[in-house]
Amino acid sequence: MNRLLRNAANAMLKRYAKLILTTSKTLILNFHSFPKTLTTAASPRDEYFAVIHHVSNIVRRDFYLERTLNKLRIHVTPELVFRVLRACSTAPTPSLRFFNWALSHPSYTPTSLEFEQIVTTLAHANNYQTMWSLIRQVSLLHRLSLSPAAVATLIDAYGHHRHIDQAVEVFNKAAVLNCPQTLPLYNALLKSLCHNRLFHGAYALLRRMLRKGVHPDKTTYSVLVNAWCSSGKLREAKLFLREMSDKGFNPPLRGRDLLVEGLLNAGYVESAKGMVRKMIKEGIVPDVGTFNAVVETVCKEDVQFCVDLYHEVCALGMVPDVNTYKILIPAVSKSGSIDEAFRLLNNFVEDGNRPFPSLYAPVIKALCRRGQFDDAFCFFGDMKAKAHPPNRPLYTMLITMCGRAGKFVEAANYLFEMTEMGLVPISRCFDMVTDGLKNSGKHDLASRVQQLEVSIRGV
Repeated sequence: MNRLLRNAANAMLKRYAKLILTTSKTLILNFHSFPKTLTTAASPRDEYFAVIHHVSNIVRRDFYLERTLNKLRIHVTPELVFRVLRACSTAPTPSLRFFNWALSHPSYTPTSLEFEQIVTTLAHANNYQTMWSLIRQVSLLHRLSLSPAAVATLIDAYGHHRHIDQAVEVFNKAAVLNCPQTLPLYNALLKSLCHNRLFHGAYALLRRMLRKGVHPDKTTYSVLVNAWCSSGKLREAKLFLREMSDKGFNPPLRGRDLLVEGLLNAGYVESAKGMVRKMIKEGIVPDVGTFNAVVETVCKEDVQFCVDLYHEVCALGMVPDVNTYKILIPAVSKSGSIDEAFRLLNNFVEDGNRPFPSLYAPVIKALCRRGQFDDAFCFFGDMKAKAHPPNRPLYTMLITMCGRAGKFVEAANYLFEMTEMGLVPISRCFDMVTDGLKNSGKHDLASRVQQLEVSIRGV
């Protein structure tokens, strides 16, 4: 009798387990059938990008992506296809499957934007046979052709993968692709030749450019100078610049600026620093792009050198641009030089600019690390009034720094403030603030934070 009861009980348990498994599978399929948004009160723009993110994850990770995509009730548009292809540019085979799936929809007509994106993805993945088949198919059915920038990308991809003969062939057959041999194509082939150390071929191509009446630009000179510098042949680079200047083809930048950038790209940082120092001693102001390149490379190791260099070139008359401050202010703040960071930010404002969050966020973070929270809060309030409004990463950083210092009341206030501005805090901030308030005995405020999270997320 007991054995019969046990057998009946085991049978019931097995049927119950099977029912649970079937129900869970149904729920999983239903979850993947509808794109979810982060909040119930999300804007249409947030919902749109949530759909793109959801579709991109399916394309990258789902083995049966076509079957899963067919279950989604989405309207296939050129913009959606382009954004998904760009998000999945590191996955060439799934991207191609997604593009073919989109082509199967009668309502979808491809444009050159997504066509060039998938071609570029396949070229970077060294999948040339599939790429050319797709080009022939789309060109024949949809009458689309590649732009000069896309053809230049193909030449550059061939050169990067050491297929220099194919790169030359694409360049010579550009007319077949309805693409004129413009300056971007010449620069791409020059880069491919120099990448493979074929300097004689590069000079022959340069002479052909001049015969065809195509004038070189900064990219042309930079490619050749970088190639010489990376080979350790600084003297040849100088002779090349002098020869081009004698022929009347002066580079858009001075020769020394190009040499400095070439040394930086080749990894000769100390030589580049010495050349810049020599230029300043002679009273020569470097180009602001060259200065930014030097600062961006050197500030990782020697911030003080960059700050001194900044003051010296400004005294000589160089006008810094936005990129100069985007490089210097975070580096100086991270090194702990708060006074210098404030001085740079003040110079940026005096130039007629409004600071944006990525500029004043490093200063606030540096103040918090030093324990100067009152100064950080005051400075943050000043920036809210005079600069661009703070964004979600800035609030997240400030809430995190307050939580680490045990200032959970201030962190909760910033949580409420950012939600009033329409910014959605991340889950980690809610959890940290709620736990900290409960441990501090402030249960009423913790309850308000929990209610805020429930109202936002609907959970």
